[in-house]
Order: sequence, then structure tokens, then C-alpha cells
Amino acid sequence: MTATEKYAAEDQRAMMSTITGFWVSQLTATLAHLEIAEHLHDGPKTAARIAELAGSDPHATFRLLRAAVDPGLVSHEPETDCFASTSLLDRLRASAPDSLRNVALVWNAPLHWQAWGRFTECVRTGENQVSSAVGRSTFDFLAENPVEADQFSRAMAELSTPTIREAVVAIEAGPGTTIVDVGGATGAFVLGMLAEHPGTEGLVLDLPHVTAAAEREIAARGMQERCRAVPGDFFEAVPEADLFLVKFVLHDWGDDACIRVLRQCRQAMRPGARVVVVDMVTGTPDDPGTAALMDLNMLAIAPGAREHDLADFDRFFAAAGLVRTATTELSPPYCVLEAEAV
Repeated sequence: MTATEKYAAEDQRAMMSTITGFWVSQLTATLAHLEIAEHLHDGPKTAARIAELAGSDPHATFRLLRAAVDPGLVSHEPETDCFASTSLLDRLRASAPDSLRNVALVWNAPLHWQAWGRFTECVRTGENQVSSAVGRSTFDFLAENPVEADQFSRAMAELSTPTIREAVVAIEAGPGTTIVDVGGATGAFVLGMLAEHPGTEGLVLDLPHVTAAAEREIAARGMQERCRAVPGDFFEAVPEADLFLVKFVLHDWGDDACIRVLRQCRQAMRPGARVVVVDMVTGTPDDPGTAALMDLNMLAIAPGAREHDLADFDRFFAAAGLVRTATTELSPPYCVLEAEAV
């Protein structure tokens, strides 16, 4: 084989891997649905035994597990004909540290899956196709589908966990500080802040259909005396506080909506208060990083949604009567952007 033929073959394999990427996505979601990570956590098992535990067809389960070997999701032991867990598969175990089980389920569920199925039209028109895919807007769909909405909130908490772990250390908050988690879903961010900073109190602000999940998480962490969930709309009002956490919120909306959220925070600021935005920051076209792919996801699922660069954030702050006073880089592509009143 000549060098040219070798490179052509490598490109062929790479392109086939890219084209079939959605097969692996659905394979991964199926492993999560069937709780394969849980079933293998205590040791290797045959496909027949796994099928028995999962309530699935034995032959189809064998075919699923065999296909999961190549991407490293499981391994196979020829001597016993058993399949075993891997460190990668363990990320699909619900109770595992830094689990991504709900992310695997949500991003392969109807809302995201069907919207991405219309992505070419999305790029042609510049408009998301969620309404044509599921019959309503993203947030209306979640409001009408509480199970998927709860799963969505948990998925966002899973994605947030590593970033929160870094951010709570980087953000100062002294005793007596009241912290509002704006659009906080399950409240993972503010609960992390309360654990890191003794003497602080917290509120989780989100839509009424989301607050039940926040209340459960607050109770699970034993934080009922220091934190509570508040139903509301951050476009209309934000509770008065000393510190406002705006994590993974602004990328969901167009520019005017981003400014509106920040203005509500500005109006609710006590003297000396701060607004802290934690979000992806896009790189340059020659080094876009993972934020570029997430930006396409935002294009696919929400009108006007996108990832932003620092110039965008500064423009939003200025329009809301704020100014950026500190920037802390977290693991790429995330940053902590702190702002105070002008």
C-alpha cells in the first residue's frame, strides 16, 4: 500500500466513524435506559444474565453489548463469555461520581433528537426547527412533559458538576451573603456555594414546573434551613440578593433576552452586590474548541440561542448597567465572569 493509499484508507475509516456517530449515540442511550452500568457494577456477566436483569431480549442484548466493545463502553472476556464494565461505562451509572446518564438520555430523547434530525434546514434558514419537530417551542415542550423536564434539569446538573466544583472555589462569598441561583434548575450551583461558604443562604429561582426537582435536591443535601426554591420567571423579576449566579443561562436566549435577564439582576442588587456569569466562552475560528459544537446544539434547539465570546458578554453587561470586574478561567471552554453595578 502506497502512502497515498494509506492516508485515503485512514480518511475513509475516519469519515465512516463520523457518519455513524449517531449510531453510537443511540447505543449509549440504550445502555443508559437498560441500566447496563448498574447491572455490571458488581462484576462481569453473560449477555443472557444481563438481559434477564434488564428485561430485554437476550439475542438483541448480546448484539448491543458486542457493538459496545469497540467504543470502549464494555469489554468482553472470552474465557467466560462475559461482558464487563469499563471506566467509560461507569459514567452511565446514576450514582457514579460525575455521572452523565441523564445527559445520554436527554440528548437522545425526542426534543434534541428530532430537532437535530432537521439540522440542515436549520442552517439553511438560520432558525431552529424544534416547533416542526415536536409541535411547540423547547421550553413549552418541557413544561408539558414533566418527566423529560425533570430529566433535562438533572442532565444540566450533571454537565455542570465539574464546572461547579471549580467555580465555587473561585467565587468569594462571606457569611451573611444571600445567593440567588438564577434559572438554577435543581440548584446544584447554589448548593455547592453554600457547602463551600459557611454562613451563606441561598435561593433557587426557576419556573414552577422545575422547582419540585430543586426542592428534592435541597432536601437530599439537608440544606432546607439555608436554601429554598422560588418559582418565578427571571425575565419578570429576580429576588433581592448579594450575589446572583447566572450559570448556563444566557446561551439559551437571544441578545435582547440576555440583557433583560441581567437587568432584572441589576434591579435586585443590594449595595455591593455582584452578578456572576458562568458559561462557555467561544474561541477564535482557528481554535474554536468544544464551544463551537455546543453552539450548533443551541442553534438546533432554541430561537436566538448561541454561545458567546467576551465581547458579547461585555456588551450585555453594559446594556444592563453592569461592568465586568473579574474573569477567572476554568477548564476550557468555561469562565467565571464577575460584574458589578456601574
